[in-house]
Amino acid sequence: MSRIVNVDIDHAPYSILIGQDLLQSVASILPLLAQKRVAIVTNETIAPLYLSRLVGLLEQSDVECQSIVLPDGEQFKTWDSLNLIFDALLTERAERKTTLIALGGGVIGDMTGFAAAVYQRGVPFIQIPTTLLAQVDSSVGGKTAINHPLGKNMIGAFYQPKLVLADLSTLDTLPQREFSAGMAEVIKYGLIDDVDFLVWLEQNIVGLMARDKELIAYAVERCCQNKARIVAADEKENGQRALLNLGHTFGHAIEAGLGYGTWLHGEAVAAGMVLAAYASRALGHLNDGDIARVISLIESAGLPVVSPALGHDRYKALMAQDKKVDAGRIKFILLRALGEAYIGELPEVAIDAALISGCETDAK
Repeated sequence: MSRIVNVDIDHAPYSILIGQDLLQSVASILPLLAQKRVAIVTNETIAPLYLSRLVGLLEQSDVECQSIVLPDGEQFKTWDSLNLIFDALLTERAERKTTLIALGGGVIGDMTGFAAAVYQRGVPFIQIPTTLLAQVDSSVGGKTAINHPLGKNMIGAFYQPKLVLADLSTLDTLPQREFSAGMAEVIKYGLIDDVDFLVWLEQNIVGLMARDKELIAYAVERCCQNKARIVAADEKENGQRALLNLGHTFGHAIEAGLGYGTWLHGEAVAAGMVLAAYASRALGHLNDGDIARVISLIESAGLPVVSPALGHDRYKALMAQDKKVDAGRIKFILLRALGEAYIGELPEVAIDAALISGCETDAK
């Protein structure tokens, strides 16, 4: 039986369905199609696993299917890949009522959502996330974007899906590194405002990493509940939704500094959360015991806790290009306590303290 989490955005409410083997049926998709025509966007890794099954089920219900298969990887989250979607849609004369279906991880979800937001000024789309990271975070909330060489997710739109279909059985084919990367976003929810979930994660991290299905189902549902609550209250990130970016300001700098795709997004976020914890300690909020808990949990998820040595000046320059810069000042997500995040600024001395504690070297 699937679990259902509702995202109660006034102008665009939708449901997140979570469960095993949901891709064995398209019963939840069919009522949402404005016409019996879809374009499925996926990548070269996911297509051989799930594309033919989805197309076959839809075609059995007389739905016309177009498949768009993109290269796989964060380094392909670009204008060129986005234009491949537009080229395919225009070639096949996709219409305003043609539904786009994102079948894949966060990169596919973000690009498909952005394409849906701007193709013919907006067409419907559905998210079918196939990675843990996408199921607990990127597929929910309507953030869509592509990367720019100078900054991650800098070009995009807020655009909500009609449905998120999180088939947990797709995680069976997920490589361990990708699964660990998704755990970074799971841990994030506990750190920002759900200390009970944080304690639960500490108690169950071994079972989660062994892919216990019941534990994973609970974790995905809990994360989606947390995100749905935050997004419903602040769809376009004018306030508390920014808390979901814990670790991301440092993490995006890591991704851009190393080159997109060198570290997975979740790996960079994990290391970024450790840096945010060190920065919070420098401000007098966290103690050494808190830091040890953060590092232990992240390490137990198979994630990096030490950031690469980009140099302090390089980190600061990359962070200055972050979306959360306001009036020239970088806004960081920091921790007053574990489970209590807030939005604030960091004096340079605290940034340096975090980088000295959390990077491979303290070279400036």
